[in-house]
Amino acid sequence: MIGSILLPGSLSQRFRWRIEQRADGTHGTDASLPFLATERHFLSIRDLLTIGTIAPLPRPSLLSTLTADHVIALLKEYTRQTGATVDILLVGALALQAYGYQDRLTRDVDAEVIGSVEALAGFFSRHQLPADLTENFSGWSIVAMPPGYRERATDLVHQAQLRVKLLAPVDFIISKLRRGTDLDLDDASFVATRFGITTGHIRHAAEAAVTASPQDTALFLFRKTVDLFCQSLPPVKP
Repeated sequence: MIGSILLPGSLSQRFRWRIEQRADGTHGTDASLPFLATERHFLSIRDLLTIGTIAPLPRPSLLSTLTADHVIALLKEYTRQTGATVDILLVGALALQAYGYQDRLTRDVDAEVIGSVEALAGFFSRHQLPADLTENFSGWSIVAMPPGYRERATDLVHQAQLRVKLLAPVDFIISKLRRGTDLDLDDASFVATRFGITTGHIRHAAEAAVTASPQDTALFLFRKTVDLFCQSLPPVKP
């Protein structure tokens, strides 16, 4: 039995291979031979992915690392251009910079926004600034944020049309433990040490987060992450 495949375009060429029936009723074929491996006759995987009307996308240029000051300047420009009032809570690496970790680099904005998320995201996009924006940061994880995290947030900028806030240190720690990657744990450790957050405060906030969360096996993993993190912290000096 003979099968064939026809590759379109200027590289079209008919290839043929033999299909054999095995004793167990399945079929085998010598098409598994490296018919994509020989550049002389065959298409590479990259060529196959770009056949037809789909052209290769240009590789995006690397963006400069961001600072909180740069983002605040852009937010001021946004309020000037639109007349809108912006209330934004920084929750990612930009917040960490504001806490004093100047070596923490980032190329995007992670934030909770009161107001039009779509309009602000569009403004950032026009300035080639990647952004993950939400009106409900707690919803980014199965594990909820501790209730009251918005009220505990502190002002970094408080002007007539612009308010930029930071999570309270213990809430920032919980936000990082919700994800629990190595980088997140490093970030949380810096903030705990920088602000003298005790393991008791962290465990209390973590339990408040669990209580506010839907029942899910992810809560077990979160509790384990919190426990291991607290064990890793040095005692807080009085």
